[in-house]
This record gives sequence, structure tokens and C-alpha cells, in this order.
Amino acid sequence: MPFIEIQDLTKQYGPSLYALRSVSATIERGEWVAVMGPSGSGKSTLLNILGCLDSPSEGKVSIEGKGLTLLPPGELARFRAEKVGFIFQQFHLVPYLTVVENVMLAQYFHSLAEEREAAEALRRVGLGDRLHHLPSQLSGGEQQRVCVARALINQPNLILADEPTGNLDEVNEAIVMSLLTDLHREGHTILMVTHDPEIGRMAERRLSLHHGRLTEEISTVAVEEHALADKLLQAVWRKQEDVGSGLVPAEKLPEFVANRATFLLMAQEGSITLEEGKIGFTGKGQRRSDELIRRHRLAERLFYETFALDEDHLHENALKLEPLWTPAVTEKICMFLHHPRTCPHGDPIPRGACCP
Repeated sequence: MPFIEIQDLTKQYGPSLYALRSVSATIERGEWVAVMGPSGSGKSTLLNILGCLDSPSEGKVSIEGKGLTLLPPGELARFRAEKVGFIFQQFHLVPYLTVVENVMLAQYFHSLAEEREAAEALRRVGLGDRLHHLPSQLSGGEQQRVCVARALINQPNLILADEPTGNLDEVNEAIVMSLLTDLHREGHTILMVTHDPEIGRMAERRLSLHHGRLTEEISTVAVEEHALADKLLQAVWRKQEDVGSGLVPAEKLPEFVANRATFLLMAQEGSITLEEGKIGFTGKGQRRSDELIRRHRLAERLFYETFALDEDHLHENALKLEPLWTPAVTEKICMFLHHPRTCPHGDPIPRGACCP
């Protein structure tokens, strides 16, 4: 049985005004699904119905085998409190409560408020030093991280995120999406509404809505292939750093044996040269690999300085964050970090156009 099953879901507001029309889909436990489409396509309406904030005109929705459309209001509210975590674009924080009190409020509606647990949830999102600040004393990115902590506090099975980066700058967008990536890796089911194709790429699968109808379902396999090529470019760059040469013998690169076909495709696309058992970069590949190494080591520096993350965990967390970064984001984060020359491990960071 699918974790979420949607059958012929319709939401009608008038004789000819439909927010959703006969939408059917299934979502498996642990999936990360992006719901995409232009404004007014029905994305938020679908999310609100799944989150028990609205009810359909027709059709059925079940989560974990429980039919939501059959539940009375009291049971629906209890299901929402116990099973669903919300991350809203507009934050919806109570302005006169402190950050930790806002998270405790979500606990109160679930069971018992526990300040220690609320504080730990906030530390997890990098806000351990902001516990007693009011929302007005936080940046937009910090407020959104409070929303993530609030969504997690009751350990929900399902996380619903409605345009979670819509009000954020590029640096905070990258931080929030890194947190969602962590949640997905931990096994949470995430349904995320977004109109941003770059944010949608982070999901495993994309559902596209237009005028209330589900028009297509997109797998992200092509994105994974692109990510593999980037990973291999970084492997060649690091091996060059080790051997002190522009050409790397293929037998000295463990990744070559397992991914030989991908290396051949990369050579055909003009990213690398592959001759006489040695691998080198073309100008295109050098630029791309420099960018990848630079953003990875900047990501390590960001986690180290912003979240005081232990050095042993920097690499794995940077791997989750860096796919979000466009060249423009990389430049802004480099400036935010004052153009560091090395990562926290002492390895050099390639210089960028913004660097003095």
C-alpha cells in the first residue's frame, strides 16, 4: 500500500472554478516529491488537503492507509498534529513568543511542551544561540529555520513544505535545502511545493500541475547522471592535487574502473582528455572542476564557521549542500565568508572572480 494515495481529487469553488480536477497520484514512504507548476495551478490546495487544512469536493486521500476524507474534524486535527509537519513560505511565527516558545507551542498542541527538546531541535538547525530571540530579531533565513525545527519537533512521518525558499536569499536558500536533504536521508517523506525548477531538481520525483490537472510526472534520473559526472570531475581534480601533475594515470584513479563508460562520455562531451591511459582536463573541464572544488570547500567552510560543525562531518554535509549552488550563489557565499583561501582542513580553495 502506498504511503500516500490520492484518487480523483477535486476541489471546486463555484460552477466553473476548479482548484483541482481529478488528480490521482501515489507517493511511497521516504520519497521526496516536488509539486511544480505556475501560480494558481492548485499546488498549495493539494498540500492543504494532504495536511488536513482543507477538504476536497470529491475524491479520496489516504495516508498510511487512513482515509482522511472520512475522518470527523476532531480526528482530522489529531491526525494533523501527530503525523504532519508544516514548513510555510510565510513562516507563521507568533511575534510575541520567543523562538524556543514558538517551537514549544507546536509541542503543546501535540502533547506536552518540553523546552529541552525544543532547544535541541533549534540547535540542530543552527539556532542554538537564538533561543530567546523574538521572530522580529531574526533574519528571514533564520525564521525559516525555526519553521523547520517546529515541523520536526513532534517527529512527523510526513513533512509538507509550501515554497520553503520563496522568501529567502540564495545563501539561506542553500542552508534550508540542505536541512531538507538531511531529513530526506533520515527517511522522512517530503512533499514540497515550488515554482523554482532548481529547487525542484533536489527532489527524487516531480509532479507538474497546470490548471488543477496533473499533467506530467518527471523522474530525476538525468539529474543523477549529471551529478555523477560532477563527482568524477572532482575525483580527477583531487588526484591531480595528490600527484602534482595535470595528467592522472587511470590506474591511480579508483573511480575510473567503476565508471569507465561515464569517463568515455565525458571525453566525448569535451570535459576531459583520455589518451594512452591518462586522464586530463580540457579547458571546459578545468573550469567546471575548479568551480566544483571551490563550492565544496566553501560549503565546508560555511558549515564550520556558521554551524560550528565538527571537522569530521564537514565533507558529508558539504556533499548535501553543494548541488544547490549556482555560480552566482558560490560568489555570494565566498563574499559572505570574506574570500577564504583554504577549507577547514587546510586544503586550498580555487580563487573566483569575486576574490581580491
